[in-house]
Amino acid sequence: MALAARLERFLARKGIPYTDVPIPQATSFNAAVMESGQPRADVVQATLLIDIKGAVMAVHQFDSALDLEAIHQFTGRRLQTLTARQSMRLFSDCDPGFIPPIGGAYDLPVLLDDDVAQAERAVMASGSDDSLLEMEGRDLRLALAGARQGHLVIRGQGNGDRKALSLDEVADKLQRLYRLPPMPALALRILRLTTNSEATARELAELIEFDPSLTAQIMRYARSALFNYPGEINTVQDAVTRVLGFDRVAHVAIGIAAVRAFDVPRQGMLGLANFWRHSLYCAFLCQSLADQCGADKGLAYLCGLLHNFGLLLVGHLFPAEFEELNTLREANPEISMYSLEQQVFGQARGDQVLAVGHGAIGGILHKLWQLPEPVVKAAGMHQHPGYHGEHENYVRMVQLANGLLKARDVGDEFNPDDLPALLAALDLDPAVVADLEEEIDRVAPDLDALANSLSS
Repeated sequence: MALAARLERFLARKGIPYTDVPIPQATSFNAAVMESGQPRADVVQATLLIDIKGAVMAVHQFDSALDLEAIHQFTGRRLQTLTARQSMRLFSDCDPGFIPPIGGAYDLPVLLDDDVAQAERAVMASGSDDSLLEMEGRDLRLALAGARQGHLVIRGQGNGDRKALSLDEVADKLQRLYRLPPMPALALRILRLTTNSEATARELAELIEFDPSLTAQIMRYARSALFNYPGEINTVQDAVTRVLGFDRVAHVAIGIAAVRAFDVPRQGMLGLANFWRHSLYCAFLCQSLADQCGADKGLAYLCGLLHNFGLLLVGHLFPAEFEELNTLREANPEISMYSLEQQVFGQARGDQVLAVGHGAIGGILHKLWQLPEPVVKAAGMHQHPGYHGEHENYVRMVQLANGLLKARDVGDEFNPDDLPALLAALDLDPAVVADLEEEIDRVAPDLDALANSLSS
């Protein structure tokens, strides 16, 4: 279909011109925007809110997050976001997730953010998963006539015009403007050892044993109930040869040693304790998925373990903004992490180097650290639904693992993923989810204990 039926009738009745922009069928509005090639600054979205008085549509820019406290002050109402199921009852003629930001077509009152009211051009959902709608700004304002205009979204510490940077430009600016932490020497030596096809368990053990703290953590990991090894484990070499294997020990050791490059708070939703919990759960699931996807298990584990390092880097470089992001994340679990980062980091600094999100920043860091390309891509693209490109299956495994973990409040972002689409893209039977859930239940206490020990 092109436009949702009610939207098409509304625009025809009002005589409002528009352009229908065909796109490849997308699994979500986010994916549609990513794949359309349209400037993100021109994209407008609708968020549905509700209280005892009824539903309201808030219309705001795509890369923005609603400030529910500001909306309360503006309206005097304590509005909360609708669930996806509630939304689709109101928009039954639309594909799920593709809600047009034209409330009048659905008899909904509209709150309009100031930024949208000043837009010269707008791109939006049409109600269909295979097209977008384009309008001139004046025509959008006609379509939204009667809307209440005000300050609806979270603002960063500054408000200036933003110009998107390419990843190459971001990488260049990061290196020129900030002192990026080098990969710690021990992590680098272990990484180099993994590229040597003739390296032995003894050589790996000797490297690890140079660091008493790392030795203790690897031993604790090997002795955990995750592996239920019945015999004694007295040395790191025992851990490598009898329990964990060369790759797993090397990858865990790289992760533990690399984290030491960053100075990040332990507490908070984005703090080190939750970082380790998220990373270990994701690594475990990615390794489990690799078996069924024909991927390299060790590489999949490393992708899951290191995919969120961008958060550590922004926390290390910008502690004040990181604290603000941490606070916003805890107060707005329904808002995408990317949108919050746009508000806090994108607007806080004139050079905009962090506006690309922590995923891309992590990918840049991993590339500078010369980590394997699948690890670079998994970090850099895990915030991008519908990614197609190099090493896409490793990206999808991380995205699927994160989607499964959100139901357990593990991770830094809890808005829903399109799990059926990810399963289909990985050519996995949906029944695999139940098996993975059972696996997580079995190992959760041990992963929690290990995460706690690694962050202390």
